[in-house]
Amino acid sequence: MKISLKYFAALREAVGIAQEQIDLPPDVTTVGGVRELLRARGGVWAEALSSERAVRMAHNQVMCDGDTPVKEGAEVAFFPPVTGG
Repeated sequence: MKISLKYFAALREAVGIAQEQIDLPPDVTTVGGVRELLRARGGVWAEALSSERAVRMAHNQVMCDGDTPVKEGAEVAFFPPVTGG
């Protein structure tokens, strides 16, 4: 399943990219699973998306939690709890 990922504010700065597309493995079916998959990249990814850090998530521009199912072609976004504009 192919999805789009977006990273905002401090998370974007930490991981060094604003967006990407990835193909999810069949066992990754939730937004929380996507976060785990990205953390498994290690390094800055593991640190920026750590379960100890407050990270907000959205699925198709709707705030969600880690249990939210991911759909084909979805946009999943990660950002810190407070972002400036």
